[in-house]
Amino acid sequence: MTLHPTVAEALAPLRDRFWQIDEQTHHHLQRVLQAFAAHRVSASHFAGTTGYGHDDLGREVLDKVFAQIVEAPAAIVRSQIVSGTHAIACALYGVLRPGDELLAVAGAPYDTLEPVLGLRQTDPGSLRDFGVTYRQLDLTAEGAIDWGALATAIQPQTKTVLIQRSRGYAWRPSLTVADIARIVATVKAQNPDVICFVDNCYGEFVETQEPTAVGADLMAGSLIKNPGGTLVPYGGYVAGRADLVTAAANRLTAPGIGAHGGASENRRLNFQGLFLAPQMVGETLKGLILAAQFFAQRGYAVQPGPFDQRSDTIQALRLDSAAQLQAFCRQIQQCSPVDAFVSPVPAVTPGYDSALVMAGGTFIDGSTAELSADGPLRPPYTVYCQGGTHWTHMAVVLAAFAENDPEAPMVK
Repeated sequence: MTLHPTVAEALAPLRDRFWQIDEQTHHHLQRVLQAFAAHRVSASHFAGTTGYGHDDLGREVLDKVFAQIVEAPAAIVRSQIVSGTHAIACALYGVLRPGDELLAVAGAPYDTLEPVLGLRQTDPGSLRDFGVTYRQLDLTAEGAIDWGALATAIQPQTKTVLIQRSRGYAWRPSLTVADIARIVATVKAQNPDVICFVDNCYGEFVETQEPTAVGADLMAGSLIKNPGGTLVPYGGYVAGRADLVTAAANRLTAPGIGAHGGASENRRLNFQGLFLAPQMVGETLKGLILAAQFFAQRGYAVQPGPFDQRSDTIQALRLDSAAQLQAFCRQIQQCSPVDAFVSPVPAVTPGYDSALVMAGGTFIDGSTAELSADGPLRPPYTVYCQGGTHWTHMAVVLAAFAENDPEAPMVK
């Protein structure tokens, strides 16, 4: 393999780290294969249904396979879920009632969740409109959970705890599964009836277990992120305690229908994407680690570092200016398989409170399992890379950076 010299320099110390990721991919693939075999997945489960989707064996088996993989009692995997935010909203609306309190324990939530909670009252129908109150525990100055505050945070009206696993648009470490297990234990020690809900977007298959395996009551995520394996064209999931999954399903459809309705054109992509997901996530992690090493060697701040433990598929890079952030995204776009001729420009995006620059010529619109990058056009000009089906794709992108953008040099 012939790599650009600067990319080869970044790759050299990462060989053992790449092998560790391959071992983890092997572990996840075994779990996926075991679940497929246990539920006797066959070609008959790939056929689509129409209308109400009655007696859809593929839907039922897919739910059971997914639940086994994430070690949860139940799951729903649905094309009718339009995004990760929608999956999260279904879960929260399903379990919260007027007078309940939702407590976020990892600081402010991701931008797109703010309208759901009523923190930005731009549209009717927020949880606040329905009488659900919101409170949050800020992170420490180091970006960690405030364990002292959490130890006494649960109040009589606290019904659900919101745990955002990924960093979102924040310069902080993502929560590890061990962190989530400790949060759950701390919350349950104060009130065992409090529901611990995890926003698991970007976290699937990154560690050896998922939050539902270590005590989380409920979690949700998107299929155009990790678990779709870059093949699934839309959808999301909710997994966890059976009664809570039913509540979320009732919110997605209607009471009396719940998880028993919802047609799908073709379930083959769901099964095949889930089968490929461990490999796709492994390649993503390698590419992001390579990017972290490449920029760290050049004096830029990166989060996480190339040898840090990872719990999501997001790599934050702190650049020097708005021009440099746009230059980074421009290079990502030019190295994309789709729309390479397009130049990304800042734009206001629904659900976000500032202009964003987004880059990613992906086969699935908005897929963050495929290589993409985006960032809010505000100081300190942090860009967030996600996804990547081949680590060598990131190597191609970094080689382009090494040649420097004439408008915003990428080397200090």
